[in-house]
Amino acid sequence: MLRGDMREYADDPPVEERLGDALRETGDTIATTESCTGGLVGSLVTDVPGASDYFDRTYVTYTYDAKLDAGVPREALDAHGAVSEPVAREMARTVRDAAGTTWGVSTTGIAGPTGGSETKPVGTVYIGVAHAGEWGDDDTYTTVERYVFDGDRAAIKERIARQALDDVLAAVEARE
Repeated sequence: MLRGDMREYADDPPVEERLGDALRETGDTIATTESCTGGLVGSLVTDVPGASDYFDRTYVTYTYDAKLDAGVPREALDAHGAVSEPVAREMARTVRDAAGTTWGVSTTGIAGPTGGSETKPVGTVYIGVAHAGEWGDDDTYTTVERYVFDGDRAAIKERIARQALDDVLAAVEARE
């Protein structure tokens, strides 16, 4: 059952507000590409009034074909599967570059209740964060973190979305 209020796992103030403040302060912009969260990361970002100051777009790339359309190489999908570090890395990079934003963030995981395995249980997610530095300054990079969350499908999706925003916020704050 979906919750009407996506604040079960929210801090006070919620990460989407703190990230918005940080992006405004730095003049940075962000775009997202999401699989298992189905657009929830972008939805949380746009819950903040004035998000158009820093938010560009969300791609929901739920299927292999959608990931291919969004620029993820077939080789990464074939070799590692959709729920993997290399795919999360490519998703974050491609949305950052397609949108021309400072930051790209990606989520690819297993929200459940089925679809898990021994090596990738339900709740497994890879979150990618890609930064675009100035041309020629060698400051462009992408990081990927793996997490495993417990809960029902709605709880897992919310926790993944909030963790993705936490990861971006930590990266933005590390650059200040």
